[in-house]
Parts: sequence; structure tokens; C-alpha cells
Amino acid sequence: MRVIRELKSPLNRLFVFETEDGYRVESVFYKGERLCVSSQVGCPVRCLFCASGKNGLKRNLTAEEIFEQYELLKRELPIKGVAIAGIGEPSANADEVVKAIELFKREGLKVTVSTTGYPIEGFKKLIRAPHDGLTISVHAVSEEKRKRLFGVSVSLEQVFSEVEEYFKEASSSRRKKFQIGYLLIKGVNDSEEDLKALGELAKRFRMTIMLMAYNPVSGVELEGLTDEEYEKAFLKLREIGVRVTLSNRFRRDPLGGCGTLTIGREV
Repeated sequence: MRVIRELKSPLNRLFVFETEDGYRVESVFYKGERLCVSSQVGCPVRCLFCASGKNGLKRNLTAEEIFEQYELLKRELPIKGVAIAGIGEPSANADEVVKAIELFKREGLKVTVSTTGYPIEGFKKLIRAPHDGLTISVHAVSEEKRKRLFGVSVSLEQVFSEVEEYFKEASSSRRKKFQIGYLLIKGVNDSEEDLKALGELAKRFRMTIMLMAYNPVSGVELEGLTDEEYEKAFLKLREIGVRVTLSNRFRRDPLGGCGTLTIGREV
């Protein structure tokens, strides 16, 4: 694997890598400390709002290829942590992702992972991996709405049943490493009913909600919330009694923000 291009914005630095067999994947360095790396070439989940899986899955990355995204940049960048949240669904490549987590931990890095929980067998492995934080990408509590947003998925009942089982054996400090990711899309999952259901789910498992802002994707007719609407949703969830965080400006940047990484970028 080699770096073939770097793109910069005032906030983020995006790196395009080429694998030995000619595929291109991306990583983004944001907040001046964290590298967000990819785990697959493309993605099988094919979320409606995300550019990463637009053309489906080409292949898994090996643990070495996941780690190499860091290794090729570590002398140039002050990387303190790694987020396995770039292109790909980590649960669909769980064995290699768990190996990569172990490689990152040997470097003294904090490692976080984002997953939809698909497929469930891979998710079972990830929740028990030695990560420093796992975000479960929910995006809709209604199964009907989830079918619209995800190309493939498992039910929330299956996902949180596994979480519930794991929490029975996990320490309090370990349980605190889990949170819910929820991307707000106007007219799709932002109603009071949607937010109430989300809040109740978070309260049940005592999880923080990371309330994400939508970044426009070419060819997709979805709309994000205005700043005022976004803040209103945040306050509504606070009223329900759950902990909520908002997308920072690095995650909302057109270059490298959530959902904008893609395979095969022109160089």
C-alpha cells in the first residue's frame, strides 16, 4: 500500500491510498490528533446517506492494510488515536479489524470503532474486542425507516440483544465505552416521535447519543437539518434525560466529514 494523494481543507487532511492490487481507499486526519481509517474497499451496507458504499463492496482489507494507513503517516502526523470509522463496515470484516485493533494498541493508541452491527456474528466479536469506544450506528429506531436508510442491516432488537448479553458480564467502565450514533435527516428520522424512541433506547442502556449532522452526498436527494433544527433536536433529547454530543466541525467538513469518504477517487 502507498499514499498517492493528499487533499487539505482548513480543518482536515485526507489521504488516498492505493493497495497492491490497485484499489483506492481513504483515511482522514482530523482534530489534529485522530486518524480515521478504512476497513474495507467499499461497503456492503450501502447506507443511503453515505458515499463509501455507493458501489458496494469490492473486498475486505487485511489487518496489515488497515494498520498500514497509520504506519505510512505516523512519522508525518501527531496521531494519538485511531477511529475505525472510514470506508467499510467493521462487523463485516471483524476478524481482520480485531487483529488491527491489537496492532494499534501495541503502538499505544486509543482505538474507537463505528458499526451498524451487520452482520451480527461479526458484531459479537467487535463488542468484545479491546477497543476504547464503540459507536453503534442506529440512525432510525423504526425498522421501516431503517430499511429505507440501510441497503442491508440487522434489526435493532438483534443488535441490542447482543449488547444486553455482553453488559451482563462487562464492568461499569467497559459499558461506558459504548454509545449510539444517530444521523439526523430532515423529514426522515427527525420527528418528535423518532427522537423520543431514540431517547428511550439510550436511557435503557445508559448510553450517550452522538447526534450527527448530514453531509451532502452527490446524487442523493436527502437534506440535513438547519443549525437551529439541529440544536432543537439536541435540546429535545436532553429534556428526555439522556447524554448527547454533537458533531464537531471536523466531522461536518466537506473534505473527510462523516459519509464523504469514497473508493476510487480520481488522482
